[in-house]
Amino acid sequence: MDLADNYTKQMGGAKTAAIRIGNVTGVVAKLPENSADMNFGFGAGGDVMLFWEFQKKNGGPARQINLPKEAIEMAKKQEETHIRILIFPGIIGKNGSNDSLFSDEVLGIKMGRNISNLSQRIKIQYKDATLMQTEQKYTCVSWTIKNREDTNPNWTMDGCNTTLEDKGAKCECSHLTFFAILINKKIEEKRTTLTFRAPDRPLTSEEAANLMKNLSSIVDMMGNAQVATIEMGKISGVIQRLPQQNKTTINIGFDARGKVEEKDDVVTGSMQTIRLSKEASEMAVKKNGSYAGVLRFPDIEKLNKTSLFLNNVILGIDMGVNISNLSETIDIHFRDVNTAEANATCVSWDGTSKEGGKEKWITDGCLTKESNGSITCQCSHLTFFAILMTSGENISPSHLEALTQITKAGCGMSIFFLSVAIFMHFLIRKTKATQAVQILMNLFIALFFLNLCFLLNETIANLENFAACVVMAAFMHYSMLATFTWFFMQALHLYFNLHKIPTDVKYYICKICCTGWVLPAVMVLGLVASNKYDHVTISGNNDTSVNMCWIPDSTIHLGVNIGYYSIVFIFTLTIFIVTIVHIKHYASKEKKTQESSKTRIFSLLGLFCLLGITWGFAFFSYGPMLLPSYYIFTILNSFQGFFLFVYYYFSSKILPEDQKQSQSSSQSSQTVYTSPYG
Repeated sequence: MDLADNYTKQMGGAKTAAIRIGNVTGVVAKLPENSADMNFGFGAGGDVMLFWEFQKKNGGPARQINLPKEAIEMAKKQEETHIRILIFPGIIGKNGSNDSLFSDEVLGIKMGRNISNLSQRIKIQYKDATLMQTEQKYTCVSWTIKNREDTNPNWTMDGCNTTLEDKGAKCECSHLTFFAILINKKIEEKRTTLTFRAPDRPLTSEEAANLMKNLSSIVDMMGNAQVATIEMGKISGVIQRLPQQNKTTINIGFDARGKVEEKDDVVTGSMQTIRLSKEASEMAVKKNGSYAGVLRFPDIEKLNKTSLFLNNVILGIDMGVNISNLSETIDIHFRDVNTAEANATCVSWDGTSKEGGKEKWITDGCLTKESNGSITCQCSHLTFFAILMTSGENISPSHLEALTQITKAGCGMSIFFLSVAIFMHFLIRKTKATQAVQILMNLFIALFFLNLCFLLNETIANLENFAACVVMAAFMHYSMLATFTWFFMQALHLYFNLHKIPTDVKYYICKICCTGWVLPAVMVLGLVASNKYDHVTISGNNDTSVNMCWIPDSTIHLGVNIGYYSIVFIFTLTIFIVTIVHIKHYASKEKKTQESSKTRIFSLLGLFCLLGITWGFAFFSYGPMLLPSYYIFTILNSFQGFFLFVYYYFSSKILPEDQKQSQSSSQSSQTVYTSPYG
């Protein structure tokens, strides 16, 4: 190849030059200025063919090379100006073995110092009917010379895909170097079928994990067979011995009925395909692993009410040793996946982890790729795998981004105005504060910490410090429960005023405060002691995800948070309705003025936020109301601190005429109309 460099200097103004060095033939060409694809052809004797001759001479070129635009651009960045392609005849096979090279030839391509990791692959097409002989196995291979003394080719399949066609074969490679087609005789693998008694019922995930742990005992039943098909009722799978040398990728397929595919090409025709990378086989052998086993477990129960596994199937993959942190992923391909009514996510389970009494399926270590009704899970470890189908409406990335920005802006604004309100109270107006204002200040403090924790949560979660994450999750949960509790206390104090129940009892505010702050603390401490707080990853569309410190167990979340707020919501909504009736009854007896009407409307809107009824929009997040309720809920609750500050500020500046009117009215009316400091 180095000799071809000399011809680039002798070309003059020519763009392409055919060269011959003894029996070596080839071509040298200038790279195009517009970085378009380049195509080259060679006849059966190795002679260069011009592009217009492709379709005229003997049905086209025997060897055709297509160089994609990406490769040309990469070469130009390396200050390369020419491409060299040479065909070397009379080359021996692989390391002196019985394997041979097709036509005993090697194709060398040079362009730049290092052209590799191409997403647009280089295509090398061989047209020859002998490539279709069924008793032979043909594989595209490459060889990169590491130094000039490296004269013993070590051919590898890495970076090249082989496709057999009607009139030959096509190699698609992600790099430039020396290429060839390796020929070896097909070795018939000794296969056997091991049939076991079908279980009386579908296995649980835990029982499936126990079965995978005992695969080594099944290997002992294989005898001299290299591959064993396993049948256990509806459970099916394959166990294959790992070769100690010449490790390759392993492809295993299942048909639509869940039966193991035993044909040669399982990649293109199977409903489910598992590709175990060469790196995984090498890692297993280094750790004294001797087999690769894949079992398919059907009829697995739902994970929860909204999530189930695709076709109710999970796959267990094991090599007898721990396989993780792979750079060349394990690819699990599923065909004909309907994602119109559910979100599909690749998940894995280590066979032991649980949360809330259920198996802990996670997305860590797996990438979900969806294309044309098929899903491929690319995972860097071996364990149990499945596609988790989560029902519910899809929210587009644009709506998700808008909701995120609204939340951040609202929380930031609420923190600022709540800080101002708390400052005004403790440094300016504390001595004038009524009982209602003292309760309101406690609500402000709880809301302040809730908004602050929400803004800091993702940052703490990304630190991947377990202790810090638990503290953050517990404190945010405590702030949220405390906020709910102070909504309840606001409604309770309003109820006392409406019914003229005396609140001047000893330590009234102290008792209210103890309940408002201690009750949430008891629940949070119980969850901390039960190890219910942890790192949570929330996955979205387009392979996006958000890390949080929260409660991974959805059952605990529903029971504690939704259940607790439901009780608060029922009570606060009841008090709000009673208050509206009371105001209407009182207003009918008073002289109606424009000012008093505005005051009443303002008071009702303030009470709506003050009692936390805005959080009730979460109950309407279903069906056609899903997206509108998300926006309403996000706007009202992220900006709640700001709204309460406005209510607090203006209610403390009611005109003296309104104050006099209020003071002459009943105790209940005074709560609604007068300044909190009146």
